[in-house]
Amino acid sequence: MQRILDRLVEAGATGVLMHYRGQGREWRGSAGIADLESRQPVDPDGWFRIGSVTKTFTATVVLSLVAEGLVDLDQPIEHWLPGVVPSGDGISVRRLLNHTSGLYNYTNDLPDSARIVRERFDHWEPQRALGLAFAHEPLFAPGAEWSYSNTNYTLLGLLIEAVTGGSYAAAVRARVLEPLDLGRTKVPGDEPELPEPHAHGYLLVDDESVDLDELNPSQAWAAGGLISTAADLNKFFAELLAGELLPPEQLESMLTTVGDYGLGIGRRQLADGTVLWGHNGGIFGYLTSSFHSRGADRQCTMSRTTVDAGSPDGDDLVAEIFLSGLD
Repeated sequence: MQRILDRLVEAGATGVLMHYRGQGREWRGSAGIADLESRQPVDPDGWFRIGSVTKTFTATVVLSLVAEGLVDLDQPIEHWLPGVVPSGDGISVRRLLNHTSGLYNYTNDLPDSARIVRERFDHWEPQRALGLAFAHEPLFAPGAEWSYSNTNYTLLGLLIEAVTGGSYAAAVRARVLEPLDLGRTKVPGDEPELPEPHAHGYLLVDDESVDLDELNPSQAWAAGGLISTAADLNKFFAELLAGELLPPEQLESMLTTVGDYGLGIGRRQLADGTVLWGHNGGIFGYLTSSFHSRGADRQCTMSRTTVDAGSPDGDDLVAEIFLSGLD
């Protein structure tokens, strides 16, 4: 395991941490440095921005509302958010959850790196993100194809607020964090600082690595704004897959896939036949992979800080980690 983390640093990651469970044993470790100035080592129990792993939390809240009869997966989002989505009659809650809505992904139109750095503390209302998306025509008719879109989960955040009458953050806390005692997972809102300890994320601007240790994550919100630790994410997925958060019917719906994607969760099958469930995540300077066997007897959560979001591939890393095990 340590060799894999060391190789990631050699390939350009600033720092990396990982928690792995398998063969009845657990391993946690890190490589690289937490920040370029102090050059302190990465704490394997440190906090990080989880990016789109947030989607599994959001989907869990929505499905808990379905279990209570408050939301119908196959009713149009227009029923709860009238007038919010242009021509939204054919876009059901299910199609938002599994990315078959056809809505344009607003993060494709985010500002360039220099502007992101300048505006890192700006608050984003969900409507700002939706405005970027709705400036484009849908990519396809609802249900016709599959295309990953953060826009879907911004809408689901608004759905949660419309149904519960409270904030998205309050719903996540009440329905996921508090029942599982996930004390090191937070919905930060506009809070720019990560708790200590944590590794710093960086963004490349004009060939210079700019420290994005502090930023307002409200742009990502219900699609990617949460912060957590490897231990908390492993616990979350273990309990979710064990049925501790959702009744069997809703958990089955979550694990019913279009291609390799269910309702807020991804499916990966390894060369040895092992099926993993989880999610990848990326947000300025942070890349996360969190995948787990159905019975959670094999689990891996890894966070890395890097300015190169394209290398190496997260899915390839997950496959290598699980296939190599703790040998």
